[in-house]
Amino acid sequence: MSLEPGKLAPELLAELVAGAATGAPEVKLGPAPGEDACAIALGGGVLVAATDPITLTGSGIGAHAVWINANDVAVMGVRPRWFLATVLLPPGTAADDVRALMAETRGALERIGAVLVGGHTEVSTVVSQPVVVGQMLGFAPDGHFVRTGGVRVGDRVVQVGAAPVEAGVVLADRAADRLPGPLLAAARRGLEEPGVSVVAAALAAAELGATALHDPTESGLSAGLHELAGASGVALVIDPDAVLWFEPGRAVCEATGADPWGALASGTLLAAFSPADAERACAALGDAGQRTSLLGVAEPGAGVRFRDGRPLPSFPRDEVARVLAT
Repeated sequence: MSLEPGKLAPELLAELVAGAATGAPEVKLGPAPGEDACAIALGGGVLVAATDPITLTGSGIGAHAVWINANDVAVMGVRPRWFLATVLLPPGTAADDVRALMAETRGALERIGAVLVGGHTEVSTVVSQPVVVGQMLGFAPDGHFVRTGGVRVGDRVVQVGAAPVEAGVVLADRAADRLPGPLLAAARRGLEEPGVSVVAAALAAAELGATALHDPTESGLSAGLHELAGASGVALVIDPDAVLWFEPGRAVCEATGADPWGALASGTLLAAFSPADAERACAALGDAGQRTSLLGVAEPGAGVRFRDGRPLPSFPRDEVARVLAT
């Protein structure tokens, strides 16, 4: 059976990475469905590393690669510090285009306090648009990090930041003749306002005692919640009225036939807190300028469902990718 574009099914991914780090005691967290990065004991602390490609957009791709990979390190409760990038360019790319890509990459790194330390650049007939594969690293000198799979029964799940920001940016041109100009402009500005970085929010949530953190990306808020539940071995019960929607992004999705639940959701953070800590954490994050909402609760079982018992649909293929393919 041939595979559809998008993430591998969790069952297949689990099969492929099973036992990958066996026999390596220094690996404190290896590859697993839902986990955002790895953790390796090193020099008395823990090195955290993540890698992600940027393939669904050609706009702002250098900065995008920084933010997406930085998010994956930050949701481990560790500050992103060192970045590597493999840049693949199609024939016909101009030198000034590469200069602009690298300038925006450095600008994004400066904003989060990280630096470029290596990588690879190549013009290749294999790609038809620029592709950046980023790798971000951080170091926890105290050895502490936060997993996706840390949610405990009774924990409250908090959404920090709205969704779907990234989907609104990528699909805005498809909706250009169907939405009012101001709404469309707000969707297109999504990378800058509200932005797709969750670094500050994730580091703050970790300091506030988050038991688990996760960065929903491909296949949207739905995939993020399913991954959080699956990695933690719990069921999540979600209040759909509590979801923080980025209204311009949701409008773009609806205008293009994409379901906002399953559309690129970078810019949103899922955080779990104990019942005693959840409201305090929301208040503290709010005081720091973050939008928060108590989204749901963890119960015994598996999967994600709404309060009325309906299951939250899952999206094997990201809705943005599906729309772009039509």
